[in-house]
Amino acid sequence: MTVGYRLVALGACAALVATSLGSAPAAAQFTVFDPSNYSQNLLTAARTLQQVNNQIAALQNQARMLRNQALQLKSLDYSALAPMREALAKIDRAIADAEGVAMDVRSTQAALDQLFGSVEGTSSTGQLIARARAQARAAMDGYRQSLKVQAQIVENLQADAPLIAELVAQSQGAQGGLQAQQAANQLQALAIKQDQQLQALIAAQSRADALERARQSQILEAGKLSARAFVGARQAYTPD
Repeated sequence: MTVGYRLVALGACAALVATSLGSAPAAAQFTVFDPSNYSQNLLTAARTLQQVNNQIAALQNQARMLRNQALQLKSLDYSALAPMREALAKIDRAIADAEGVAMDVRSTQAALDQLFGSVEGTSSTGQLIARARAQARAAMDGYRQSLKVQAQIVENLQADAPLIAELVAQSQGAQGGLQAQQAANQLQALAIKQDQQLQALIAAQSRADALERARQSQILEAGKLSARAFVGARQAYTPD
């Protein structure tokens, strides 16, 4: 009896287990985890994220390059051209205001022919005196003009001091290559302007000196003619 009962009990248990297994869904019983598949998916995601980061970095570099290019091409918002032109215009006006012999080729030639031509031996004393006075006025006018040009150049140089300081500040504070180059160009233009002023001063001074030398030469020539007219062709008295 005992052995038979045990066999019947085992059969019933086996039938119950079989019934339970057959009635429950297989998918709800087990969760399958594949480590190799998980690692592959994680590696793919990491690579995709790295590619996105690389693209973002590339876009940031391009934006930085564009900003730098924009700074390099940014123009300087300062110009010293107007004050430099005005300074040179003042020099031109000082030269144009010359009295007597004007500083142009045609007027100079006409004045030389009239004031400093050859002295005629038949000229009267009155004519020689009038000519000498005209020559003295021309020489004095030349020196007056030279002094005016000198004074104007000194004023311009004094006005150049703050201009130079501003251009240097603009050059040092330049945000890009174009601004720095433009500031350097204006500094170079200022140096050229000062050189032109120096040339104008040399021309005015040389003109005044030339007029004075011509006047003195005419005085000597007139004196020789006057002495010759006074003495005549006779021999000067010499004691035995």
